[in-house]
Amino acid sequence: MHIWTTSAPPFYKNGFIVACERTREAIVIDPGDDVVDQLAVVKREGVNVTMILLTHAHLDHVTGVGAAKEELGVEVWLHRDDLFLYEGAAEQGRMFGLNVEPQPPPDRFYTVGERLTFGDYIVDIQHTPGHCPGGVCLAIGRSEQDERELFVGDTLFAGSIGRTDLPGGDLETLLAAIRSELFVYPDATVVHSGHGPDTTIGVERRTNPFLT
Repeated sequence: MHIWTTSAPPFYKNGFIVACERTREAIVIDPGDDVVDQLAVVKREGVNVTMILLTHAHLDHVTGVGAAKEELGVEVWLHRDDLFLYEGAAEQGRMFGLNVEPQPPPDRFYTVGERLTFGDYIVDIQHTPGHCPGGVCLAIGRSEQDERELFVGDTLFAGSIGRTDLPGGDLETLLAAIRSELFVYPDATVVHSGHGPDTTIGVERRTNPFLT
């Protein structure tokens, strides 16, 4: 599995392009202000993007959806419980003093427990609310193996967790989701967060001050 990470001001949100090394099929995760860099990676690496997958619909994770969809011509996936945030992207922007264009409507809504595919890889969709109602974890790995890498949006960070003071956030819900949906994975499982460095499930299980 090939993974490229992009980030750009003002929020320095991590976006990802994940590709199958054999087929070169790929997905784009959370196109935001880094969408120009994401599209540059797609072109440079010659991968064939089949889906745009959103971990959630906060402003910094969706501002590039329209540009990505226009360029790539693929479906946009979102959890239905975050539709109100997605449709309110322009309003979210005003909260930060930013002029944000409305994004195109999502094409598909995830079903909890759903499994998507690209190339030789599968994407298990796990609902992880708390940071926002429709947050999801994208658990990606080869179809014939149990190992996964977790793309968790703003649910879990290295040494921290997502904020819960925004509309739809709830601390107890978030902690429960992390423990029930993410901490079931082995300690060596890599966690790719929406901000900051990668971490592992084991490190966060042992040392995250919000969860120990």
